[in-house]
Formats: sequence, C-alpha cells, structure tokens
Amino acid sequence: MERMTMSFILSLCLQNKPSWCPTCSYQCSKYGYACVMNPVSLFPVGAFLVPYLFFMVIAGMPLFYMELALGQYNREGAAGVWKICPIFKGVGFTVILISLYVGFYYNVIIAWALFYLFSSFTGELPWVHCNNTWNSPNCSDLWAFNNSLNDTHKSTPAAEYFERGVLHLQDSEGIADLGLPRWQLTSCLAVVIVVLYFSLWKGVKTSGKVVWITATMPYVVLTVLLLRGVTLPGAMDGIKAYLSVDFLRLCEPQVWIDAATQICFSLGVGFGVLIAFSSYNKFSNNCYRDAIITSSINSLTSFFSGFVIFSFLGYMSHKHSVPLDKVATDGPGLVFIIYPEAIATLPGSSVWAVIFFIMLLTLGIDSAMGGMESVITGLMDEFKFLHKHRELFTLFIVVSTFLISLFCVTNGGIYVFTLLDHFAAGTSILFGVLIEAIGIAWFYGVDRFSDDIEEMIGQRPGLYWRLCWKFVSPCFLLFMVVVSFATFNPPNYGTYTFPIWANMIGWCLAISSMTMVPLYAIYKMCTLPGKFCDVSLVHISLVYISLVYISLMFNRAITEPSTRWFSVTSAVAPSSPRCLCGWTISVCDV
Repeated sequence: MERMTMSFILSLCLQNKPSWCPTCSYQCSKYGYACVMNPVSLFPVGAFLVPYLFFMVIAGMPLFYMELALGQYNREGAAGVWKICPIFKGVGFTVILISLYVGFYYNVIIAWALFYLFSSFTGELPWVHCNNTWNSPNCSDLWAFNNSLNDTHKSTPAAEYFERGVLHLQDSEGIADLGLPRWQLTSCLAVVIVVLYFSLWKGVKTSGKVVWITATMPYVVLTVLLLRGVTLPGAMDGIKAYLSVDFLRLCEPQVWIDAATQICFSLGVGFGVLIAFSSYNKFSNNCYRDAIITSSINSLTSFFSGFVIFSFLGYMSHKHSVPLDKVATDGPGLVFIIYPEAIATLPGSSVWAVIFFIMLLTLGIDSAMGGMESVITGLMDEFKFLHKHRELFTLFIVVSTFLISLFCVTNGGIYVFTLLDHFAAGTSILFGVLIEAIGIAWFYGVDRFSDDIEEMIGQRPGLYWRLCWKFVSPCFLLFMVVVSFATFNPPNYGTYTFPIWANMIGWCLAISSMTMVPLYAIYKMCTLPGKFCDVSLVHISLVYISLVYISLMFNRAITEPSTRWFSVTSAVAPSSPRCLCGWTISVCDV
C-alpha cells in the first residue's frame, strides 16, 4: 500500500516532465553516448579481450542497468535521484561537477576536428609535405623519408602539423607560458559551442532530433573506412595482430587493470549522463532490455572499430617498415597524427579526410551533448525554478564552458588540456561510482531497488543482478580505486614534465568533486531533526571513509606529487539491507 501511494505521488509530481519522442531518439542518444566514442580510442588487442568481456558481464552491465533504472524510476537528474536516500545526494553533485570539468576540455577536441575539417578542403592536404611555414628542420617528408618513426630526431609532417601548425606548441615553453587564445581555434570552439547550445536549449525536443544524425553517421563512416582499409597493403598483418591472443599475458596484472579501466570509461557510467537520459523515459520503459542491448552494442562497436584501426595501423607499419607497436598509439596522437598521415597516402586523400573528420565531429558532438545534458538536467531537477528558464540556464552553462576552454586553445593549451584530461575524471569518477553503488546496494537496499524495477517493467531482477549490485560491483569498484592509486603516474606531454604547482592544481580539481560526498553528508546530519547520537555507525562510516580517502589524495598531492604510491586501506561497513534505518525516516523517504 505504501509503495502504491508513493508511486501515485511520484507520478503526479513528475507528469509534466517531457519524454523522448519518439522513443528511438532515446535509443540513439544512449547508443551515441555509450557506444560511438570507442573508435577514437585504441582498442587493445589479444589477451585483453578475455578480461574485458569478463568485467563487462560482472560489472559493466550491472552498473549500466542500475543507472538506467535509477534515473527512469525517479525521473530526476544525477542529484535529484538521491531523494530516495538524501545523505548520498553529494555523489550526485560529484558526477555533475566531473561532467562539467570534462566539458572544459572535451569541446576542444571537437574544435580540433573542425579545424582539420576546414583544412581538408584543399587539393593537397597541409600535413603531406615539410615545405610549410610551421615546419621545423627536423621534419621529414612523408613520401621521401622511409624511417621517420625509427629516428627520434625526426618528425613526420602530420605530427608537426598538429603540434606546430594547429597547436603552435613551439611558441610556448610550458604551462606557465600559455599565451593568448589563437583566433583560429577560438573560432572553431565558438562554432562548437553554438551547435551544442541549439542542440540542447529545448531539452530532448531538440537533442532528440540531432542524435538521429550524430549517432548513426559514425557507423556508416566506419564501414566505409573499413572497406577502404582492408584493401591497403599490410592491412591484413594489422588485423592478424589485432585478433591474435597470447594467453600467457593473462598472467600479467596490467592486462586486467587495463580491461577494468576500459569498462568503466567506455560505458560512461558515473558521469550522470545515463541517469539524465533515462529520466526522460516513460515510467514503463523496459530499462532491462535497454541495458543489455546498449552494453552489447558498446562491446561490438569497440570490436568492430578495432578492425578499422588496425587495418590502417598495419598499413602504416608496412609503409614505414617498422613493427606495429611502434606505430600504435592512443589519445590525440591516434586521431590527429596517425590517421591523418595514413589518409594522406590514399588516392583522393582530401575526400577521405573530409569523411573522417565529419565522423569525428558527429562522435564528439554526440558525447558532448550527453555530458552537457547531465549537468543541465541534474541542476534543473534539483533547483526547480530553473525549469522556467531552461534556455537562459543552458546558455549560461555553455558560455561558462567556452570561457574556461579558452585556456586550452592558447599556444600552451595542450598542457592545460593534458592536465584536465589526467585529473578531471580519473580516480574521482571511480570514487563517485563506488559511492553510488554502495548507496544503492547497502543503504537504499537491493530489495527495495528490485521492487522499484518490478514496478516499472513488471519483472523483478534475477539473483545474478542482485548479487552483482550488492557484492560484485562494489568490490570491483573498490579494486579499481585502489589500482588507480597503485598505478598513478604524474601527467606529462611528450618529454615535458609538469611542475609541482601544476600537479597540485590537478589534485585540487580531482578532490573538489569528491568532497561533495562528505560535505553534503555532514550538512544533512547537521540540518535534519534528531539527536546526533541517533546517527548510526553506517552514516559516520560514510563520512569517515570519504574524508580519509580524500585526505590521502591531498597528502599525496603535497608530499609525493611526482612519484608512484601504493596503499590499501580496508573498511567494513555494517551490512544493513535498508537505507539509514537507524536515523530519522526523512533521510530515506521523500
């Protein structure tokens, strides 16, 4: 009876919230955010596939399912969903901040892609020869120099075009010497911001239409690139290397660590995007089916994109007569150096370059829209008065993001970009997902959460899902948090090492999002009625563990900013299946 009353009140309160129309718009948004960004990252090979699939089943799918169900049932953003257990609302603000931080530098990648797209509308691509004004004496012509990748004193035209022609890195001595924003990249960034604004300003009414293009076009372009790639000399060698499995490597811990990390970031859990997207679903939408299909498509997309990547890497390896591992790289180097260099050697290279960078634009805009929507929906659902001013609030968010991003389009902007990329969503996002999983499984309760899902789709989650939510996923995330400390290295860009003060800023950025968890918990304990002595050990443990975790990070930032570090701290919290039942009822229920 209580649950029926609760559902009735919930439906009355949220009946005016817009929904995806048609439902396919939601599917495209979800696929676009969680799936199509994988092609721009290097999909590891061989033995990696075994732990990757293992972690996908025991952790990736359960966490993905959990976030979709959480957002759909409560129809709120990342912060608002925690009305089911308000002491955990701080983790909602944590993921909102992380998504905002990521937007500061992620939009710059799209601006780079737009700059490359404009540069591709020429008869001869500008990264083909070394006779340009930005080239250095170390530049080696792509057609005449056959061992450029073996000579550490030489660089290819594609590498110099990215670092000297686009970034103008030669005009900066480091992060302390940024210079002014470059007008070319600033203009591209402004175009990206305008596109994002008009894609988001009306909510799902506009973004739901944009994703029809941005989520589907990458698959078409990937297929075209694969058909071209497999015809290149050396492509089969690259694909054979991609599919070869060395089972002895399964004994290497790093293989398992890489697989676990890939799962967390490829599915996009913990950024609040999945919660925001599913909050616009109809209450009876089958979120279980969506979780299975989307996470499966995610893995298949990664696997498929691996064929595209390694066909071109095999071609580059054959062309330069070097081992494949000397060519393979990840991050911006793969997208803006290796791929453009490979495309430049093809007949009709300008056409292929235009196709490739249009794909990158659609990929980037799709994911950027997801991150922005997470911030906008999360804050609007928490502060209801913003619903009346969505257009203005969206403008405020995108303009603020644009202003911060200007630091990344200066002469030394790549250093700011690298610092943000290293600290904004590393350990902090793993910490956020860990607290989120603990809050649902041990505080709100797996049984209650299962009742919510049964109320939506008419089917209770099976034993497998409940065990994963309560035991397997939290243990997996705790392992990942510990590993993130154990394997941490300070950021660098090439041979450039960041100064201590820059690392301190990075750690402060990471800590600033995580502090939302204990700060909001302390605020809630101080403002809710009741005596402090009534607060259970579980609540105190939450605050204590969060503060200890963050203080360890801060201590490391001060004392060991440039060294590896390892420490394992275990804490066992009471295994209460319900949420904060030792405290006042208002902490658990609406």
